[in-house]
Amino acid sequence: MSTLSARALVLEEPGTAPVLAEIEVLDPGTGEVRVKVAASGVCGTDGHAIEGTHPLPYRPVVLGHEGAGVVESVGEGVTGLKPGDHVVCALAVPCGTCRQCRRGLSEHCNSPARRKAMSGVRADGSTRLRYRGEPAYPFFGVGTLAEYTTLRQEQAIRIDESLPLDEFSLAGCGVVTGYGAVLNIAGVQPGDTVVVVGAGGVGVNVVQAARAAGATTVVAVDGLPAKLDLARKFGATHVIDASADVAAELAAIEPDGADVVFEVVGKPELLAMCLGLTRVGGACVMVGIPPMGSQLSFDAFTLSANRRVLGCRGGAVVPARDIDRLVALYRGGNLNLADLIGQRIELDDVFGALDSLGRSAFARSVVVF
Repeated sequence: MSTLSARALVLEEPGTAPVLAEIEVLDPGTGEVRVKVAASGVCGTDGHAIEGTHPLPYRPVVLGHEGAGVVESVGEGVTGLKPGDHVVCALAVPCGTCRQCRRGLSEHCNSPARRKAMSGVRADGSTRLRYRGEPAYPFFGVGTLAEYTTLRQEQAIRIDESLPLDEFSLAGCGVVTGYGAVLNIAGVQPGDTVVVVGAGGVGVNVVQAARAAGATTVVAVDGLPAKLDLARKFGATHVIDASADVAAELAAIEPDGADVVFEVVGKPELLAMCLGLTRVGGACVMVGIPPMGSQLSFDAFTLSANRRVLGCRGGAVVPARDIDRLVALYRGGNLNLADLIGQRIELDDVFGALDSLGRSAFARSVVVF
């Protein structure tokens, strides 16, 4: 093995423009694999990092966190993976040893090891990437907007070679977050009424997951007509323009309100509205990531009717478990990945994709290497 050079999208400081540059990808260490990235989604959270609304404790950062590729080489101690294996790059890998993990609640792991890994730092404080001769840190521990990256073996979830890597690149974040919000957090049941506020890349996955879980009424709310059309394609039974009186529109569909409302925009000011759309005993799930330091404001009396406000950290995902579930749903015809991809682009075109985040008529741009 030897150190590889790779083109990558690098963010030197939040609030500045990222650059396409050469990085060095070091040999995988013990328990690590080096992956030749086949495809990477361009997600809104990449945009938040660039804007400075998503915290970046270590910099510079190699952006990208939705990816899939082929194992190029493996380090010592790697079991279950070999060069040539096709993998999805996963973000939130539990440590396996903290109190939550030992209690069987690994989706709630919050150990220092997991927090470091999510910041792109290995257990010993180092990183396998170099930019201009200095350490660089993979976004969310994966850094998939690069030709190569190095992962912990637990972050490389093997999938069958017959599955399309460009489509399954999205499984690492947007798809699994949407499905996790529905199945792991909210526990949507057959017959439920669900409202999804925000029909972007994650929102439409909430829509299709809710339908797969048996929800009979799924209402999508968005301010862009193209996003409402997209939500219909993914199974929304009704749509509401966000500029309308959403509560009145929902009351005409379901007078008692929704069993579950998902806020998938990341705007704290929307929570009061979302909570008001729930029925007695209903739940509001915050899937969107609000800016650090933002505050919530709503009438606390609303909660006296057994309503719940639920957080959602990446869909409470355990990658080895949940990505396998996505594969099963895909093979069973219950997971539409192809229509999530609005455009396949080269790495040189990534700036246009970043500029259109939140405004495009489709769910995702995918960089294909």
